[in-house]
Amino acid sequence: MFPEYRDLITRLKTEGTNHRFLHLFEKHNQLDHKISSLESHDAGGIHTEIETLKKEKLHIKDELYSLLRSEAAASK
Repeated sequence: MFPEYRDLITRLKTEGTNHRFLHLFEKHNQLDHKISSLESHDAGGIHTEIETLKKEKLHIKDELYSLLRSEAAASK
């Protein structure tokens, strides 16, 4: 995710000072794992749940991108 910000992501995770970023990053990873698990066992009945989780994950990814852009601009 966001290869252009790989170093910044590593720094933010290591420093641990941006709590919003850490929370969103962890939530994104949790959703990713949950979606993968549901997709591997999908019998068709949970399609709506998967789509809802994917939308939530995308929203979080958008917010993470916004935070990364702000952090990158502040670092210049």
